[in-house]
Amino acid sequence: MEYTTIGESCSVVSGGTPSRSKDEYWQNGTIPWIKIGNIKSKYVNEYDELITEQGLNNSSAKLLKKGTILYTIFATLGEVGILDTEACTNQAIAGITINDSRITTDYLYYYLKSKKDYVNNIGRGVAQNNINLTTLKKFEIPLIDVNKQLNIVNTLEKAERIIVLKKKEIEYLDLLIRARFIEMLLTGNYDEIPIKDLVDLNIVSAKKTFSSNDLIHYIDISSIDNESNVITSYKHYAMKDAPSRAQQLIVYDDILISTVRPNLRNIAQNKDKDSNLVASSGFCILRASKCNAQFLLYSVLTDDFTNAMVSKTTGASYPAIKDDDILKYKIALPPIELQNEFADFVKLIDKSKYGGMFI
Repeated sequence: MEYTTIGESCSVVSGGTPSRSKDEYWQNGTIPWIKIGNIKSKYVNEYDELITEQGLNNSSAKLLKKGTILYTIFATLGEVGILDTEACTNQAIAGITINDSRITTDYLYYYLKSKKDYVNNIGRGVAQNNINLTTLKKFEIPLIDVNKQLNIVNTLEKAERIIVLKKKEIEYLDLLIRARFIEMLLTGNYDEIPIKDLVDLNIVSAKKTFSSNDLIHYIDISSIDNESNVITSYKHYAMKDAPSRAQQLIVYDDILISTVRPNLRNIAQNKDKDSNLVASSGFCILRASKCNAQFLLYSVLTDDFTNAMVSKTTGASYPAIKDDDILKYKIALPPIELQNEFADFVKLIDKSKYGGMFI
């Protein structure tokens, strides 16, 4: 297999931010200015801000042509998009222009998407989670026949269309679950009970003593899929090599709630029966003891819960909520028979959503 590098076959530039103190760089701007949050799909044509010609000419921002590949290199690493209009970007985004006829834009786009885990691994040890342009330029690109590149792209695009349809189906089923949850609560005038009265308080900050060579499966905020509300990945360590924040033991059906803003919606239920799951200290762990765990999960997946927790955040540089804020939150509590019926309904729907993967 022949390889080239991004540096050898592409031009790579980083973006820039015109001075915010200069109104003339921003007011009545006409040039789209792209940030990481604007890279939401393959083609990028949405933006929140515009800069002026003066802002462009008096900053490190560059005007990128339509078709330029955008790649995030700071904070959120490895997001990829293809620019669908002329625009500038901030310094967290690199613009990649292909200069090699052996590489198609779509092929490089999908190849860079496949590098997300790799780039996050190499960026994690760097301050503020970033890579520089020198590192990006060293990325190797497998050179295959252009027709094979087109076949790969066609296959991946078909797969993406299937994924989009599946996501829409899952969204519909999620709405069905939430509607059933609301319907259950509307069947009676139930007492509101603090969460602390429904869970095992002894494990909120539970720790387990491991020997230094014990293998643990470490859960942090990146392990959680906040759409399916399950833990989808782990980092594996011998205990002696684990992060110092690895301290909370997790068991089957435990609910993990992120206590750090802006990740308060990162909530998951553990469906793994492994005995060596350990979570970061950035979670409050709820282990249902006097209610159904599935019912408790959906009680904290509501907008009311999230809004209440947002209102409790404190700290300027590291805004967070306390475990006690979660434990004091009150939820309406139907009879256990209704909770169990709801849990059975969720289990049935989850089989349709995930083929039993998380059951």
